[in-house]
Amino acid sequence: MTRPTILVFIFLFSLISCVEKKDNAEKKATIPIAEKVGQMIMVGFRGTAISDSDAIYKMVADYHIGGVVLYSRDLPSKETVKRNVISPTQLKKLNADLQAIDATKLLIAIDEEGGFVTRLSVDDGFKYHKSHQAIGKLNNLDSTKVWANTMASELAELGINMNFGPVIDLNVNPLNPIIGARERSFSDSLETVTAHAKVFIKEHTKNHISCVPKHFPGHGSSDKDSHKGLANVTTTWSEKELTPFKTLINDKDINVVMTSHVYNENLDTLPATLSPKIIEDLLRTDFGFDGVIISDDMQMRAISNFYEFETAIEKAIIAGVDMLLFSNNAAPCPENTPDCIEIPFNPGIAKRAINHILKLVEEGKISEERIDESYQRILAIKKQL
Repeated sequence: MTRPTILVFIFLFSLISCVEKKDNAEKKATIPIAEKVGQMIMVGFRGTAISDSDAIYKMVADYHIGGVVLYSRDLPSKETVKRNVISPTQLKKLNADLQAIDATKLLIAIDEEGGFVTRLSVDDGFKYHKSHQAIGKLNNLDSTKVWANTMASELAELGINMNFGPVIDLNVNPLNPIIGARERSFSDSLETVTAHAKVFIKEHTKNHISCVPKHFPGHGSSDKDSHKGLANVTTTWSEKELTPFKTLINDKDINVVMTSHVYNENLDTLPATLSPKIIEDLLRTDFGFDGVIISDDMQMRAISNFYEFETAIEKAIIAGVDMLLFSNNAAPCPENTPDCIEIPFNPGIAKRAINHILKLVEEGKISEERIDESYQRILAIKKQL
């Protein structure tokens, strides 16, 4: 090839690159800020089928929310209302109909860990999956592969593309009411937790399902349930609980992480989900994680008992959370608990959250650049599914 020909090729390549960069910049600039904010919201909803008059339809179509989370039980109604799951055929159609609403892919998430934590009952025609603890005790990676692939294949067939798992909390306290006692941890061994988590993630990835390891920076040592109130792990937590997260990040096994709402004075005096020290400094800077950070349910009482709805949203985004999860499925207050605040189902919760974030941007409390960071991370995850 002659020198003039080479120069022509270089010129054309540079020209094409400039055009592509310009197109990408223009496309980025034309996305309304409201749509970017919408992608940062994931909500739970009521309905085993949807129509264009339903609130969730409007949230996806008009507000472009980034995702939904599925439940089998409707807790605010004390289970008098059917939530989202009746049968495999019904659920598959529901998910297909949800996915068809908007051109942007919707994250359809579920907590499918196995054992006690399942939204897919055998009684409703779904497969049974053993708990993390049972798999960890067996401690056979070939068996774990079969278990995880069976689970992931079922979710993929149903149209679910995000699983809130694996749980990579260490089983520090076997009596922990929300982790150990529910058989949600593989083990108290770092090696066991990490090895089985890797297989779980790999098998889900093969099935085009995004995994969300949880609960950063570690919930395994608590003696309280953060769904019900403050879970203070200051005197029980140790740095080794960070190791499964750090290992999976270093090995590039994960691109999404879920925060916990634990209170840990070793790290900060804010709950982890609201803490810049824990999320921005530790997870982002020290661990080098640049994937999507999803909050645990913002309506859990470890947050809602202590922070107003709007305050919690502001603090979480400033801390570095990319996607805010609102289950819309809080359990009623137990009897004789006067300090407990009821959290009713709210079909307009996504709209309320989005409007508040837009207000924060208008007031200069959160920058458009900060919103775009989260938006770009979320889109990157969706492109892989």
